[in-house]
Amino acid sequence: MTTTLIVVAHPEIRSFNHAWARASADASLGLGHDVLWSDLNSMCFDPVERAAHYPPAPGTGRFDPLKAQEAASESGRLPEDVLAEVEKLKKADRVIFHFPLWWFAPPGILKGWFDRVLVHGLLHDIDNRFDRGRFRGRKALFCVTTGASAEESAHDGREGNARMLLWPTAMTLRYMGYTVLAPEFAHGVHGYHPEAEVAEFEDRLRATLARQNSLIAEFDKRSEIQFNEDTDFGPDGRLLPDRPSYSKFIRHQP
Repeated sequence: MTTTLIVVAHPEIRSFNHAWARASADASLGLGHDVLWSDLNSMCFDPVERAAHYPPAPGTGRFDPLKAQEAASESGRLPEDVLAEVEKLKKADRVIFHFPLWWFAPPGILKGWFDRVLVHGLLHDIDNRFDRGRFRGRKALFCVTTGASAEESAHDGREGNARMLLWPTAMTLRYMGYTVLAPEFAHGVHGYHPEAEVAEFEDRLRATLARQNSLIAEFDKRSEIQFNEDTDFGPDGRLLPDRPSYSKFIRHQP
């Protein structure tokens, strides 16, 4: 049986982001999936990694997050909130993230969830990342709202290419071994539409929710974000001259 984890990063339970996440959950349940849920804001998830999460703090020396995570995972002393999220990730075949783009990036609470939950030593290490990541064979999808229009969020839009803005987050999951699917966007989602345009705006949002059943049903057919394989890089970690470039973040020319 497929297990789907829904991760929501929006502070308003009545938001479209939450309605969209519930549509993902309902569609997954309709297919017989087990559905797990992480509503980060409602959970009051602490996104700040710090020494206080790992008592007793050492009397001397500096706090090294990676070493602290590794030691805590080995000794069974991971923070309870982190451990609960780790267990969800271990169970999930699919992870669907629902969030808005704020200031050209996902909300800070989601970045902090990655910082704390992707535990070094337990879920990844130098020998288990990218092509050898522990989550290889599992898939992730971003369902993202933007305040900007589709035109403003395009490759030539003044808000910047929304797909490129998501690349660092996608790369995080790629590092863990996930297959990252092409993101799904709902553009122009904000509370400042003129009254004459509100009805059209709400119809558009309802149509997005209605399409979620088919999106989830065809999840495994969705196109994937392409990343370079480990063998595309030389001993120095740089892209080999004869290997393809899939992103402006990793390319042959500066």
